[in-house]
Amino acid sequence: MNSKYFIQPTVFFVSCIIAFVGISISSLILINSNGMDQRLQGWVNLLWLPAIILVLIIDRLLVKKFDVKKVNEVQLYVLGTAIVLFLINWLRLELQ
Repeated sequence: MNSKYFIQPTVFFVSCIIAFVGISISSLILINSNGMDQRLQGWVNLLWLPAIILVLIIDRLLVKKFDVKKVNEVQLYVLGTAIVLFLINWLRLELQ
């Protein structure tokens, strides 16, 4: 397998790596804290890691099948749609 597919960044690849590191660090901090609620929240946060790994695997498969430019274009459309929906929901909640 060619290693060039693993080093070409896409939008979801970068965001998943940041999320993976952030969840791992915050979970370790919460698990090592004194309160039982914080420890439980740290273990629950770790349940998000399989979803992030699945998105990473799908992203790498799509980069291998298609090209980085095409995959990035679609991912930017998905990200833009999510941001617009978030802003519409935020505006709706502010107007209530």
